[in-house]
Amino acid sequence: MLDSGKIVRARLKGKLRLEELKLTNPVSVGDRVTIGNSDDDESIVIHEIEERKNKIIRQSPRKKRFYHIIAANIDQAFIIASITMPKTKVGFISRVLIALEYYDISTTVVFNKVDLYQKKEAAMLAWLREDLETIGYKTMLTSASNGEGIVELEKEMKDKINVVTGPSGVGKSTLLNQLNPALELRTGDVSSYNEKGQHTTPFSRMHKLPKGGFVIDTPGIKEYGLANIDAYELSFYFPEMKPLINECQFNNCQHVNEPKCAVRAALSNGEIAEWRYRNYLLIREELLIENKPYL
Repeated sequence: MLDSGKIVRARLKGKLRLEELKLTNPVSVGDRVTIGNSDDDESIVIHEIEERKNKIIRQSPRKKRFYHIIAANIDQAFIIASITMPKTKVGFISRVLIALEYYDISTTVVFNKVDLYQKKEAAMLAWLREDLETIGYKTMLTSASNGEGIVELEKEMKDKINVVTGPSGVGKSTLLNQLNPALELRTGDVSSYNEKGQHTTPFSRMHKLPKGGFVIDTPGIKEYGLANIDAYELSFYFPEMKPLINECQFNNCQHVNEPKCAVRAALSNGEIAEWRYRNYLLIREELLIENKPYL
């Protein structure tokens, strides 16, 4: 999309494809680029990608040693989750929050489909919101079915470049249709048998918001493979752990079984949520096994 709003087709210059071999997509939604005419024909070519202020990266699900840029140059992110139909795993939320913390992107967790929550789901929602807000994350409640929270979400996104992400079936596309009915994005049903959603967004796309700003709709993600994160630095991306790191007895403390660990002491005192600490241990173990190289 040009600054004028006009959409044009352009191909990537061959030289750019070779610069970052570990990326499945050298150019991403949200990138600002310099274009020009090809030397060989009249087609439009992307000559240069401007330096990104940030980006969201995940491990490629098909090529384990490659990485995929979900979006770039983002002002803020919204993780769309649900307590039911389908239930979003807390481990997924933690993984995406880590990726966003790595690039210092302000994040809001949006719990959608609140009209479906019964007593059990409402109780889970209450403690999840409390834990997330205690460590500094904003949360919101929405329902694309009855319009709850749509006006508030619209205000939060106004005049900014926003990205929405989340697992399949949580209602990302339906929410965006509420924010801009002209989009008419395709939506899918959730299976009543296994409560799994269907992919309806095949690739990331940027849409203009009627009252100002842009929103990047991303494909539904089943698993979020972290990229560029070192297992030994993982605790830096947990806001509840980061202030305690220097209080541990050892400066290389991994908060697993070391003596006089400030993080585990905070866990014992109820200052760190158990589910967050369990996620930390699981993700750390996975990163150690995978031994991912840096980009």
